Amino acid sequence: MAEYAVVDPATGETIKTYPTITDEQLDAAVGRAHAAHAGWGRDTAVEDRATIIRRIGELHTERRDALAAIIGREMGKPVEQALGEVDFSAEIYGYYADRATSLLADEPIELLDGEGSAFIRRSSLGLLLGIMPWNYPYYQVARFAGPNLLLGNTIVLKHAPQCPESAEAIEQLYRDAGLPADAYINVYATNDQIETVIGDRRVQGVSLTGSERAGAAVAEIAGRNLKKVVLELGGSDPFILLAADDLDAVVEAAVDGRMENGGQACNAAKRFIVIDELYEPFVEKLTAAISQIQPGPASSADTTLGPLSSTAATDRLEEQVKRATEQGATLRTGGERDGNFYGPTVLTDITPENDAYGEELFGPVASVYKVGSEDEAITLANDTDYGLGSYVFTTDADQALRVADRIEAGMVFINAVGAESAELPFGGVKNSGFGRELGRFGADEFVNKKLIRVVA
Repeated sequence: MAEYAVVDPATGETIKTYPTITDEQLDAAVGRAHAAHAGWGRDTAVEDRATIIRRIGELHTERRDALAAIIGREMGKPVEQALGEVDFSAEIYGYYADRATSLLADEPIELLDGEGSAFIRRSSLGLLLGIMPWNYPYYQVARFAGPNLLLGNTIVLKHAPQCPESAEAIEQLYRDAGLPADAYINVYATNDQIETVIGDRRVQGVSLTGSERAGAAVAEIAGRNLKKVVLELGGSDPFILLAADDLDAVVEAAVDGRMENGGQACNAAKRFIVIDELYEPFVEKLTAAISQIQPGPASSADTTLGPLSSTAATDRLEEQVKRATEQGATLRTGGERDGNFYGPTVLTDITPENDAYGEELFGPVASVYKVGSEDEAITLANDTDYGLGSYVFTTDADQALRVADRIEAGMVFINAVGAESAELPFGGVKNSGFGRELGRFGADEFVNKKLIRVVA
């Protein structure tokens, strides 16, 4: 199989292949993007950059149907969810365009002593490398490229090998919005080639969204070469249920939080930690609700669960669930496979000795745990190598904030799922990575916060 190809995950049909860039072409692309920084980052006014970023968002909206269809072909995202991803991406570009001046405004510093003044002036770093995953082909690029292009950085971007068509569409959309050709260059590069790019002295920083293994490899190379890195890696996010006035509404949120994008989201609710008095009714209602979901073709507006992204992804999930049950977990529903369609699944009775206790299950599988107290819930929630997102459901506002303070994660959502927004910073701790994207903090990662001290 070609390194870069559109392969319909539902059928295994190879729709189109794309040639991998040569070493010479890649070096030239890095050189062009590096050279473009002088004009884009230093000679272009922030207002002019904002105009182009805004237009990028507008073009996402204008081309939403075509863009959505592409990722349905590439990774099996149901069309309504694909349209939602395109719309969210448009919002991100609009957010940064609308706030360009304030995000880059000088920040005064109150002097403790002496005359004159001091302030921080934000400016671009230069050329950045982006390494993007397949599960949100447009959104992942938007949250990295949107703020960094606004800052004046230039970008070489390596997308996932199964997303060449969406990568091509993004680059064309940027060109059509008026972005200089060399300010953003898409490359179909191999992992070995990208290792060389990370170490290239012309590259000033690297952002990766992907697996824990990929993040460790990138961070190691970047560290040896003294490069700034932002990593958004895996997650095994807890959904803690301690009290409920409306259990049906909580179950609906649980289904949405686990099944969106086929369960293939780093920050999806994956481990459902339920207080003992609600455990049995919650499991019963969750199992019934999940059992009603039928996988279907990505192109249908009625489909809420499409195929998994690839045969490899389905093989891995199938093996994980099989191993979990062999090690003592109870299969409440699901576990069936039809090609790359994997039935929604509920697992209970997972002990710490079970491999599934510490693994990230990247697909439509909900793992449910019973706890006897708030403290036990927090201990279980934190008993993971990951620390990306988390969800707390309770009717007690004081309890909600108390639990949120004790959860080891980069994000806590109280009584809500799917509440992400362009202004809210996204990122994690522990093995889920470091750095933040989106919001004000996302525009403050790859930037030179230059101190300017003036003595009158």
